[in-house]
Amino acid sequence: MKIRPEIESLHSEMTEWRHKIHMHPETAFEEYKTSDFVAEKLSSFGIEVHRGLARTGVVGTLKSGDGNRAIGLRADMDALDLQEENEFAHRSRIDGKMHGCGHDGHTVMLLGAAKYLAQTRNFNGTVQFIFQPAEENVAGGRVMIQDGLFEKFPVDSVYGMHNMPGHEVGSFAVRTGPIMASADFFKARIIGNGGHGAFPHLATDPVVIASEIVLAWQNIVSRNTDPLQSAVVTVAQINGGHTSNVIPAEVVLTGTTRAFDPAVQDMIENRMRQIATGIAAAHGARAEFTYDRRYAPTINTPEETEAAIAAAVKLVGDARVNKDVTPVMGAEDFSWMLRERPGCYIMIANGAGEGSCHVHNPNYDFNDEILPLGANYWVELTEQILGKEAA
Repeated sequence: MKIRPEIESLHSEMTEWRHKIHMHPETAFEEYKTSDFVAEKLSSFGIEVHRGLARTGVVGTLKSGDGNRAIGLRADMDALDLQEENEFAHRSRIDGKMHGCGHDGHTVMLLGAAKYLAQTRNFNGTVQFIFQPAEENVAGGRVMIQDGLFEKFPVDSVYGMHNMPGHEVGSFAVRTGPIMASADFFKARIIGNGGHGAFPHLATDPVVIASEIVLAWQNIVSRNTDPLQSAVVTVAQINGGHTSNVIPAEVVLTGTTRAFDPAVQDMIENRMRQIATGIAAAHGARAEFTYDRRYAPTINTPEETEAAIAAAVKLVGDARVNKDVTPVMGAEDFSWMLRERPGCYIMIANGAGEGSCHVHNPNYDFNDEILPLGANYWVELTEQILGKEAA
């Protein structure tokens, strides 16, 4: 790996930052201490600091030269509602919350790059350092867009990065096109007519109706989706009734759907609504269906993906950059930024072998070994895109 000595010299400092953030995890829209820490560091580097987007978001603006091009570099800051089971010194001090997805590391890698770029300013243009709250569950990236992120802080392109457990340190993975799926969330309220369990003919049983709906929804993937496309329809909860001899008046179904293609996303929503309302009506019941498009598909654009690949290859070599990684059905709200501007979302390996575990695991921890590599990636990308020679 070709890590710049100046960035390597920041390793112990970045590790201290990461451990401090890890010990004080904050979840969606409550990242007050974390955003204070980020803002203080950016200000100490001489970077212009802006606060308030999506409540706890922070944007640092750094200009160099007279270039009119601008890029956005984004890191997420929030933690998970998860009880940490690690026993190391920097384990979470907040009961029931932990940095179980590595956002503490993402934040610190971007801070390390910001410090280096503020010192060297070996680029011509503007860098917007975007520290985003609430990536988990509530799509804080969408809120930043709604709050006018790119109107207030214009960029030509935007880039994100996430750690990838189970892969050897010193490697990256990326692809042009969809890399992560949409994540939509639905709720169907089936309203029937309750009654005695011994006299079902006198009731309109929402349990039976809901069961038919659940099974029919599975045909959306097997019979309505092009076999060469991908889709997921998962019913995660079925809630209804309170005792064993009473037919309830209603049943509530909730769950999630996933797709890579916005057209498939449209089809899934339409078919789910048609099926739920149609089956309910056929039984003399009623269905109320709501559908929340919370995370769009994460779709990398070609030119920006090539730029990301070039930066990664310069650091670790061509053989250690997977340029056509298999997309996953997980979701990422960086997708909302990619809907507004071209860009690329890349994966940085977090380590494999003994002690490695996936994100959202109570024993997970970000690998401090890769902090300089991640910071160096941001620097290479920035200097490549906003190179002085291109001014």
